[in-house]
Amino acid sequence: MENFWKAVSRKKPNNDDGSHSKLARVLTLLDLTGLGVGSTLGLGAYVLAGSVAYEQAGPGVVISFVIAALAAAIAGLCYAEFASRVPKAGSAYIYTYITIGEFAAFTIGWNLMLEYIIGTASVARGLSGYIDALIDHRMGNAIKDVVQMRVSFLAEYPDVFSFLVVLVITALLAYGVKESTVLNNLFTGVNLIVIVVVLVSVGIKADPANWAIKPDDPNVPAGLDIGAGGFLPYGIAGVMAGAAKCFYGYVGFDCIATTGEEAQNPSRNIPLAIIASLIIIFLSYFGVATVLTMALPYYLQDPIAPFPRLFDYLGWQEIKWIVSIGAIFSLCTNSLGAMFPLPRVLYAMSSDGLIFKQLRTVHPKTKTPLLATILSGLFSGTMAMLFNLHQLIDMMSIGTLLAYTIVAVSVLVLRYEQNTNFIVSSQTKSSTVMKQLFNLTCLTVPSSLSSDIVKVCVLIYAIVISVISSILAHAQDYLNSYNPLFCTLLAAMAIVAVLLTLIISCQPTEERQLTFRVPFVPFVPLISIFVNVYLMFQLDAATWVRFLVWLVVGFIIYFSYGIRHSVQGSGSQTLSESQLDIPFAMFTTVKQ
Repeated sequence: MENFWKAVSRKKPNNDDGSHSKLARVLTLLDLTGLGVGSTLGLGAYVLAGSVAYEQAGPGVVISFVIAALAAAIAGLCYAEFASRVPKAGSAYIYTYITIGEFAAFTIGWNLMLEYIIGTASVARGLSGYIDALIDHRMGNAIKDVVQMRVSFLAEYPDVFSFLVVLVITALLAYGVKESTVLNNLFTGVNLIVIVVVLVSVGIKADPANWAIKPDDPNVPAGLDIGAGGFLPYGIAGVMAGAAKCFYGYVGFDCIATTGEEAQNPSRNIPLAIIASLIIIFLSYFGVATVLTMALPYYLQDPIAPFPRLFDYLGWQEIKWIVSIGAIFSLCTNSLGAMFPLPRVLYAMSSDGLIFKQLRTVHPKTKTPLLATILSGLFSGTMAMLFNLHQLIDMMSIGTLLAYTIVAVSVLVLRYEQNTNFIVSSQTKSSTVMKQLFNLTCLTVPSSLSSDIVKVCVLIYAIVISVISSILAHAQDYLNSYNPLFCTLLAAMAIVAVLLTLIISCQPTEERQLTFRVPFVPFVPLISIFVNVYLMFQLDAATWVRFLVWLVVGFIIYFSYGIRHSVQGSGSQTLSESQLDIPFAMFTTVKQ
């Protein structure tokens, strides 16, 4: 049992600055920012604002986007610090491997694979559907006339066009990272221009009176329930529910963190790109939500295609087509950005031996993980062609939120990690745990005791936050009726969470010089943990079941292959450096 625990908790040493990577280090700050904006700023700008305004928040959708932006920014700050600490490919996977251990790292890497596979497939499917709608569904009807799939969990027909879209994206990524990012920058630029056109043109028709509509307004259709009217027709609860939905509009910036071995000066440029992309995305969302709800009353919004409804309402057919073209470009960049990180995660995990090592083969000419890219494209394309992904989209979110949570935990662990260069005095060694809880020994440098206290407190904090999130998400009726049991339990858990935060804040931190450090530690990472866990509990039970099934498949792979072939394990077998220089080296590798 002891050997098993050592195996699953072994850590990857952080002694590699990525300078020996075989990937091409060609991405500039502009490339990284374009990648983050392109992979994130998609249908959220064209759909999410109208959908949340109509269904949850009314004009208060602008506040929902602000709250969601703050939550995403907190997660982004944690990613930025780790990017400055660990300039390697793999994102949250590699961060977790260094700080928590191998099993947790595999779990996060497996979840990231789920996020990127479903993200790529769903965006390709969305692009196909959008183009098909513009041509009166002729493409879909033609395929249905030839073949139909009458299976409940599959699509009505095989969407060949979406499969071809993924193959084109795969070819671009396999050809070279610089070439694919140039195209991404071009499409992202077109997307941003279209956003500006929307803001300027629709802004002319903006009427602040649409933020103060009353239920008895004569223009409101008879019998239509518009809530309480005004700026917050559905109250603060509606704004918070809208914020939970708007948060998913910011998912995608983390793909920047997977480029640690392909970015120029990653410890500086990756943090800057994460922050810059989040600012651009927030301004776009906030601006679109503002002009959309001012130009068209929230109760008239189309939750599926708000801008076509708006332009039909205004009689602007030319602008409608401009925005449609912008949406197509946006979906193209989303497809590229969604798939870009997947081969990098596979490359990082296979390099560590946790999944099949052949996937780390790097083509000597293109300097890309060729086999991992091809397999990613085939798998994502097949899912896009065969599956109806509406019920699976939440699975992408749950994997992302878990990754964000682990990154925040990892920031805390590293910030309070024991300084091995510091020799602990005998007085510190003999200190009691009770004294160290509030640092009554006045330590200025982390010790093994203070580091262990932080780890235990973070673990208890995660459990407490899970209880609080569960109550807030699923016991609202009991709280509204002031049920003594749930109110007392919620108050007790809140007090424990505050006490744990105080204990962690009393512990000394390491003072390593980094190009970027998360401010206000431990408060910012702890808030990030709370927000992410709360949003995870907003997802339905079916999503959790599918998520657990995916985890079980991953755990079978890890315990049957990864734990025995891990590079960090004793006697691990790896491909030689010369074999790694040869594409598809595994076909000439003899089993040892």
